[in-house]
Amino acid sequence: MLTAIDHVQLAAPPGTEDALRAFYADALGMTEIPKPPALAANGGCWFQAGAVQLHLGIQSDFHPARKAHPGLRVRGIEAYADRLASHGAKVVWDQDLPGHRRFFSEDPVGNRLEFLEPDTQRDDEPAP
Repeated sequence: MLTAIDHVQLAAPPGTEDALRAFYADALGMTEIPKPPALAANGGCWFQAGAVQLHLGIQSDFHPARKAHPGLRVRGIEAYADRLASHGAKVVWDQDLPGHRRFFSEDPVGNRLEFLEPDTQRDDEPAP
């Protein structure tokens, strides 16, 4: 029986750990967590916020995911979008998921990321 997702693994090209740290720690506000020594030798970095873990693994023939993506639930989505934009990240709002406010962005190596929050607005209020 499945009980939860433990983590999501994304790929990144060699030598991008500093850019990934700047984005995932500084822009997203996640905390870098240590990789086990046997895995640390492979490069990459792991991040956590609450129960959410994202692992960035190094892939020599890296190509960013354009469709596949983690969906990350946030609280205060407008402020979160502003935070990402202030760090130079692209923010693209999408209205296609009923009952949610959401936007898409990309990490520094081009991986697609979705950010969403349940919509608590009244139905007659326009979303941004």
